[in-house]
Amino acid sequence: MLKLFKKMGKRELIYAIICVLFISFNVYLELKIPDYMSEITVLVQTEGVNISEVLKEGAYMILCAFGSLVASFIVGYFAANVASYFGKITRKNIFEKVGKFGTNEIKVFSTSSLITRTTNDVNQVQMLISFGLQAMIKAPIMASWAILKISGKNSYWSIATALGVLVLLIVIITIMALVFPKFKIVQKLTDNLNRITRENLTGIRVIRAFNAENFQQKRFENANEELKNTQLFNQKTMGLLSPFMSMVSSGLSLAIYVIGAILINEAGILDKLTLFGDMVVFSSYAMQVIMSFIMLVMIFILLPRASISAKRILEVLETDEKIKDGDKESGKEKGTVEFKNVSFKYPDAEEYMLENISFKANKGETIAFIGSTGSGKSTLINLVPRFYDATEGEVLVDGINVKDYKIEALNNIIGYVPQKAVMFSMSVKDNVKYGEKENHDISDEKVKEVIKIAEGEDFVLKMEDTYDAKIARGGTNISGGQKQRLAIARAIARDPEIYIFDDSFSALDYKTDFKLRQNLKKYTKDATSLIVAQRIGTIKEADKIYVLDEGKIVGSGTHQELLKNCEIYREIAMSQLGEEELNNA
Repeated sequence: MLKLFKKMGKRELIYAIICVLFISFNVYLELKIPDYMSEITVLVQTEGVNISEVLKEGAYMILCAFGSLVASFIVGYFAANVASYFGKITRKNIFEKVGKFGTNEIKVFSTSSLITRTTNDVNQVQMLISFGLQAMIKAPIMASWAILKISGKNSYWSIATALGVLVLLIVIITIMALVFPKFKIVQKLTDNLNRITRENLTGIRVIRAFNAENFQQKRFENANEELKNTQLFNQKTMGLLSPFMSMVSSGLSLAIYVIGAILINEAGILDKLTLFGDMVVFSSYAMQVIMSFIMLVMIFILLPRASISAKRILEVLETDEKIKDGDKESGKEKGTVEFKNVSFKYPDAEEYMLENISFKANKGETIAFIGSTGSGKSTLINLVPRFYDATEGEVLVDGINVKDYKIEALNNIIGYVPQKAVMFSMSVKDNVKYGEKENHDISDEKVKEVIKIAEGEDFVLKMEDTYDAKIARGGTNISGGQKQRLAIARAIARDPEIYIFDDSFSALDYKTDFKLRQNLKKYTKDATSLIVAQRIGTIKEADKIYVLDEGKIVGSGTHQELLKNCEIYREIAMSQLGEEELNNA
């Protein structure tokens, strides 16, 4: 947890120091009150004492109490600031760290777990700081100071206080040993509950289509019940602390007064008054010692879960990303993509997904990849923007190994359209402008132009507010084909050197697909295009087509050449176009 605190700024460290100073001042004032009580007790029992002296000591007590109250307010204010800033900076650090993660790291943690770590886990640590900054500092100072005040007063009272503290510690340690392992389980169960909830929301259409509402409800109830039972055990166990603390506190007060009564009864007439005053003071200080441990108990209630949460946060922040930033910003060539004997297997996988892939795409060329499902087409294309790094061989962009590029510089060269079009909860215009680069502003006129090129003008102009129309989260208020067209518009708005279309035309009808490709051919004639497709019609005009099967290139050439020389390509073509259409192609 200390590693997280080190990430706080100078201002917050100053606030923390101010808290320590005012907590010390607060403790000093609180521990002065029993001294004035003792003075008042002696004055009241002494003959001939003027009432003004008693009132004077009482006024000092009131001033100490008021000063302690003001100090508590100041401590609370600065502690809240420190906790709030910690939450803000930690969430920011997690968000930035996750933004640098590759696909592999995302899979290791899971999306639902990363959401929990950014929200719930940060809140747990923030709560500990807010309360703990006060109690964790105040309790040891108060306990130590109070013990120094009562040390040497009376051995019987000291033994009674020590026994009370010992009993309290035994109870605390026992309860912590029982609940600490459970808090780690709670956070994992929270991840699971978030995962099921997220799946239910994102897959709502499929769930309804298959009448699986009851099945999902049972999944949620099982996860919720398991979380409830674990939480219930923790809360019941922690609930035992309160009665034990009350019992020890009341028992200690009773023991001090019983011992005091015995000592006063056996003392001489002159010592009775002194013993009575000492008993009042000792009782007050003993309660301060017990209160200190009670404050620590409140910390122990928050500490186990906060400690688990801190470890989970650090797991994210200390994860070493496999995709490292290089130092190159530009290459020796322009618009070229080359694979040199590239092989790739997913982390922890035994078999290679791609084997010995070699090809080169020059500026202005359109290179296509086709093959059966699972042949490695998307995997191959994902090595260019470094979603993964090649296991063996080299992937070169503009003559430079992609591993040597600064990731931002590499992304600026590429216009990427994913297999599953992603829309953000913002306007149509802002979704298209999402790919703005430094020194490359995308004007409103450019937005209109690229949407027209992507054959999206017809549906955008029919939307309310047209280009300013809001897109729902995930693009749920537009169709799959409309999302694909906007995703294509977003890529071409950047004017990149290299376009990557990862099965980006699959949701389009044949007519729209044909028109869009014709528009792209004119607009992107100076750029290199890499296309992954399932349809022969989408790629048959490509300069070169590579056929993949089980991660290997089994054929390459133009559409006509592959029809003659590659049996796998011909089988795919026949399944889509038919013998007659192929003969006329």
